[in-house]
Amino acid sequence: MPALLQTTLLLVLSNLLMLYAWYGHLKNLADRAWYIAAVVSWGIALFEYLLQVPANRIGYTEYNLSQLKILEEAISLTVFVPFAVLYMKQPLKLDYLWAALCIFGAVYFIFRSS
Repeated sequence: MPALLQTTLLLVLSNLLMLYAWYGHLKNLADRAWYIAAVVSWGIALFEYLLQVPANRIGYTEYNLSQLKILEEAISLTVFVPFAVLYMKQPLKLDYLWAALCIFGAVYFIFRSS
């Protein structure tokens, strides 16, 4: 499997876990003390790192640090919008489209010299 595909798949899974760690407690643990949410989030983040670290190590075999970071940002936004709308029940905004166009423009510019 190509390094870009491996990296992308691992980063998508990693981002799903991190979004849940960062924001899921707002929905699921709102009635608990903040430190309970912090410990639960930290536990989820551990598993996120078990995906993110190998993703970046695999990606770094073929891509530079800037490319990896912009790829992660594009994946983050791509994963965030469905999470926000479907799971957190936030309204879908046209601003997500504009933000995505900016991020994907960054992807184009950072990868075009490869």
